[in-house]
Amino acid sequence: MRFAVASLLLAIALGLGAAVGIMPAAAQTFTEFMLPPASRPSAITTGPDGALWFTEAAGKIGRMTIDGNITEFPIKGGGVLHSITTGPDGALWFTEFTAKKIGRIPTTATVENLKLTEFAIPGSTGPLGITTGPDGALWFTEAVGDKIGRIATTGEVTEFRIPNARSGAIATGPDGALWFTYFRGKVGRMTTTGAVTEFTISPENSSPGGITSGPDGALWFTESVSGKIVRMTTDGEMTESLPNPDAQPWGIATGPDGALWFTEASCVRQQASRCIVGNRIGRITTSGSVTEFAIPSDGSETHSITTGPDGALWFTEYYGSRIGRLVLP
Repeated sequence: MRFAVASLLLAIALGLGAAVGIMPAAAQTFTEFMLPPASRPSAITTGPDGALWFTEAAGKIGRMTIDGNITEFPIKGGGVLHSITTGPDGALWFTEFTAKKIGRIPTTATVENLKLTEFAIPGSTGPLGITTGPDGALWFTEAVGDKIGRIATTGEVTEFRIPNARSGAIATGPDGALWFTYFRGKVGRMTTTGAVTEFTISPENSSPGGITSGPDGALWFTESVSGKIVRMTTDGEMTESLPNPDAQPWGIATGPDGALWFTEASCVRQQASRCIVGNRIGRITTSGSVTEFAIPSDGSETHSITTGPDGALWFTEYYGSRIGRLVLP
């Protein structure tokens, strides 16, 4: 089930640092695909089969074609599933936070035959973020504990200790290292041999969230508490942009237009109004111009975003139990 809404939206732009500008209004087309009630999709990625794959808080992996056909794969034991990525072997790899496992599901899976493989992670780790590394393995963060994990496609797990606990998102950087966020004011860099460098963000409670490698050779990440988008060079120099201090930017990804696209998870209302802050998809150019686009459904709490195989932006609506699609003009 789906409904499409074409909207003419006013664009609000802020520049990096003190630079401020206004971008012209542009027609954007949103399409929203309804999932079963209480699905609560979180992370999303494009699979090698030309479909969108996503995790559900209800303990399922979802697959959606670009025309909206949905298949859900229940994971035995349920629990909270978090991040998902395409592995170097062409399968989808995901983190099972509460089950303390890394899961693998091939694109040939069916509801009757999941072909699922699960790998237990030692200790009370709570695997959270996951990405394909530059060395042909999967790398993941541990939200409970002070380690970064590496899992080969054969299932062998290696853990590397980091100075602080509670790491979140992770991405492969333009320098061939792994970059990850901490929940409390830091970004970490780890080489494939386990050497760690940390970079402190101000203020300490900035709570960096999603992180990605940008088209400009820098790292880009969100700060949900302070409402900022941050550009960080590989030597640690940071520049911040502020879409809105209450917007709660969450996921971030490079778009097909060479800009960075991010989700805004909050919903700030005035009396009985629709969300006047948050509940939007944001776009920031590498030079710092920000544009925000309101999502048709109100109070959706957008989480993850990715570029789809059709050149559109696809995102998850956690509370709305929807998958959204935004077509560029």
